[in-house]
Amino acid sequence: MKRKVVSVLLSTAMAATMLAGCGGSAPAPAAASSEAASEAASQAAETVASAEEAASEIASEAGADAASGETISVGFAQVGHESDWRTAATKSVQDAFSAENGFDLQFVDCDNDSAAQLEAVRNFIQQDVDYIVIDPIVSTGWDTVLQECEDAGIPVIVIDRTIDDSDKYTAWVGSQFKNEGIAAGAWLKDYAAAKGIEELNILVISGTTGASAQLGRSEGFDQYVDSEGWNKLDEQTGDFTQEGGQEVMESYCKSYNGKFNVVVCQNDNEAFGAQQAMDAAGVSYGVDGDVILISFDACTAGLQQVLEGKINADFQCNPLSGPDCAKIVQSLQAGEEVQKETFMAEPWYVAESDLKSITYTNASGEEVTEDLIPVTQEIVDAAY
Repeated sequence: MKRKVVSVLLSTAMAATMLAGCGGSAPAPAAASSEAASEAASQAAETVASAEEAASEIASEAGADAASGETISVGFAQVGHESDWRTAATKSVQDAFSAENGFDLQFVDCDNDSAAQLEAVRNFIQQDVDYIVIDPIVSTGWDTVLQECEDAGIPVIVIDRTIDDSDKYTAWVGSQFKNEGIAAGAWLKDYAAAKGIEELNILVISGTTGASAQLGRSEGFDQYVDSEGWNKLDEQTGDFTQEGGQEVMESYCKSYNGKFNVVVCQNDNEAFGAQQAMDAAGVSYGVDGDVILISFDACTAGLQQVLEGKINADFQCNPLSGPDCAKIVQSLQAGEEVQKETFMAEPWYVAESDLKSITYTNASGEEVTEDLIPVTQEIVDAAY
């Protein structure tokens, strides 16, 4: 039976707790030096302490309300478990829609099987859940099943990846993937100029083909490939996995031996696999290497690699959408209108402090200047 969720404060407190060290669509913290980044991390730690206290108080209230037996049922069809990012995204939603917070969450790991994901959503419809959360494996093939959700009167919240062939969902929460790709291109242009690198020969390990994250990052980065006349030697999918990244990079090292000086991996796990392959092939990378290594996601392990100079730049894709989803459900329970799109806050992390910011035209056609944040140990410790 549907009821109102405890409080907006719960979502706010959880978001503050999990997003320590993160900036983003709101202006990122100033990063003119390691000292500034350290100060930002320190302030984030203070925010965490107060948020945890508030969340504890609210959880007690939620537990008392849940004891009445009235809960909100939510079905969650997740992509899979292919990366550190995905694990963090799953936990974020599970934490937000916990039994303690008054929810009955039905979770299905679809293991990157689109047919299984459609089946999971249809099962949720049969179970007559109150809400459905979907992280779509691919961006098309959704119109029929979303019509079925609409006919059943079940609001759908889409997170992370987008659905391109239907608008029959209530809200979407996620990242502007094209902006991530554009920002990576803008950074590479400025970084190469600062280092006096005149020729860029690029290999790309892309994400799952057809996923909106893959499409957006490729499209955004390719704007700079085309406008700057860079030489993109190849682009193959690593399916957002470490094993896939290693396999593709092993092939690249054989096919393009000595011919490349940039590797772009569309998530951290692919970058870890690419590092293994380059290590085995005797190819140096990172700040002191022959190859510039760019990654996306900025998970804890990825940021540790940036701190150690093994990844030159890491463009965060924020996985912690659970509190935003809970806030949307709360608004719907109260009969309020919700906005169709919610963009997550995301900063850009770098290993060196030479460049302070990048300026580029984003996917909305606006010229923006955004800070580059040199990674410190405090930032790594506060990451997801």
